[in-house]
Amino acid sequence: MAENNNPNIKSVQEIANQFSESSSFLNAISDGIRQDIILEILKDGNKGTRVGELAKHCNLSRPAVSHHLQILRDAGVLSMRSEGTKNYYFVNTDRKEWKTISKLCENIYNIRTV
Repeated sequence: MAENNNPNIKSVQEIANQFSESSSFLNAISDGIRQDIILEILKDGNKGTRVGELAKHCNLSRPAVSHHLQILRDAGVLSMRSEGTKNYYFVNTDRKEWKTISKLCENIYNIRTV
């Protein structure tokens, strides 16, 4: 079998690995409603937003918001802090997946045809 000397092969493999590493994270943030939730949390300064506030801003029921928050939490996109009986949600900006996705996009952008 002839060796493939295409320099993009290594880059494509790296991109495939990055997709694989961040697939659950990407799936969680790919939904438009969940994107709106993330944006609302960030608009509040990412200091913590309650379900009721998100429901009001996103025009969703509290159970619907809770469902989406759970998906985002399961993927590690969001974290929650409790203060008594109140729960506050914030974007988990320390997750390595944000950097992986950034690098993934950069790698795709930098692919050049030979």
